[in-house]
Amino acid sequence: MSKICEVCGKKPFCGNQISHSGKRSSRWWYPNIQRVRVRLSNGEVRRIKVCTRCLKAGKVQKAVS
Repeated sequence: MSKICEVCGKKPFCGNQISHSGKRSSRWWYPNIQRVRVRLSNGEVRRIKVCTRCLKAGKVQKAVS
């Protein structure tokens, strides 16, 4: 399953985890992606992957079942 928001395009990014001693190891940060039923602009209801930031901002209208 891809971890990309279909609204804003937010996706995972990598960097370094730095321990107390300064040793570095690579790690990934993933966006909080949820699969939600959304009403699209043409009235169609579809399941899409949306990050919680877009849900909270109201960029998508959730479909009521």
